[in-house]
Amino acid sequence: MSLYSALYAGVSGLTAQSSAMATVADNITNVNTVGYKGTSAQFTSLVTDSGASASYSAGGVSASPQSLISKQGLLQASSSLTDIAIDGAGFFVVRDSADSSGTIAYTRAGSFTTDSSGYLRNTAGYYLMGWPLNADGTYTDDGTSSSLEAIQPAALTGAARATTSIDFRANLDSSSDAVTTYTAGDMANGTVTPEFTRSVTVYDAQGNEHSLSLSFVRTGTNTWAAELTGEASEISDVGGTAVTDGMIASGTIAFNSDGSLDVANSDPSFFSDLDITWSNGAASDPISLDLGSQDGLDGLTQFASSSALLSANVDGGMLGTVSSVEISEDGIVSAVFDDGTSLAIYQLPIATFQNPDGLTAVSGNAYIASQASGNAAINTPGSLGGGTLAAGSLEASNVDLATEFSNMILFQRAYSASSKIITTVDDMLQEVSNLKR
Repeated sequence: MSLYSALYAGVSGLTAQSSAMATVADNITNVNTVGYKGTSAQFTSLVTDSGASASYSAGGVSASPQSLISKQGLLQASSSLTDIAIDGAGFFVVRDSADSSGTIAYTRAGSFTTDSSGYLRNTAGYYLMGWPLNADGTYTDDGTSSSLEAIQPAALTGAARATTSIDFRANLDSSSDAVTTYTAGDMANGTVTPEFTRSVTVYDAQGNEHSLSLSFVRTGTNTWAAELTGEASEISDVGGTAVTDGMIASGTIAFNSDGSLDVANSDPSFFSDLDITWSNGAASDPISLDLGSQDGLDGLTQFASSSALLSANVDGGMLGTVSSVEISEDGIVSAVFDDGTSLAIYQLPIATFQNPDGLTAVSGNAYIASQASGNAAINTPGSLGGGTLAAGSLEASNVDLATEFSNMILFQRAYSASSKIITTVDDMLQEVSNLKR
């Protein structure tokens, strides 16, 4: 009897509208949840093929929730340096534990703060993941999440960093007397008095200090002899070659006629990395010695004024207490120490999917990959379809409150109408029952 199919259709309407009302309830309660993605109820008609042309069997309706994950919410400014938002497609890569045993998940909720252990976690407790940076700013990216680590800036407190660069800027007096004879090592052993010498302090990987000296003496027109030396007892070798009298490098420094540096005609040992092995067994990194650029005035110069050091900047040394954390728009996470220095320590990735709306939602406003979403592509922000980072911002919920209240009215009316179908069919069936008295 088709009356029964109408009854079942009414029941399906109640079920579908109540399911749709549940999506509205979830959306409204999360209207202020950072990075929340709303859910839309999509209705689908059900058709029953009775096989008889003279009668019609009602099928009813079903409701399928559709996640609006790819719909971006508004970006709002935040006062926290560790709050970040994604402008465009993609997700932060997070994990539910600090070690590798945790489950990888993806989220747009960028309200990260430092916890008691020094890790960056969001309000749902997920740990932010990133590529650890090497001393030269590079990182290992194998295209998967296996090379990612939970970001823990506070782990650097009390650590040491080896020197990787020396920026040396000085003027050499072009009017000074030139020496008549000079042999490499004469300034180091005291045979020739240098016209100008200055020392800089560098650090090994254990934070030990080592003094290096740059000495110069004029040997001719626009030509100077230079020696870079250190304490002989502290240096084992340089580039695998044993040193004598602490001599690290020696050679000629040339200048152009206008007093600018002539790198092309200078000894290349002063413009390449210094690979020093310390005698105390402490590790070291190659040290970049920056004396200036070709035809430039940004390093060594030769003018008719007193030889003088203009600036000498050396990185490395003992790291103090991490006082704050900064995240740049390029995704570089830097630890800021109490002495004002900063150190780039992680590169944040962005994960993208072919079908982000197919991700499976998990508690904590996060998602995991599914067969419908496809595998994650992990790349740097702004590359290969990924969005860019907005530091000091948060993404608001993409729920429109006015739309949700309108849907609530529609679903409520549809639910009432479905209940009327059931009561009406019940009355009709009662009439059938009354035929036999």
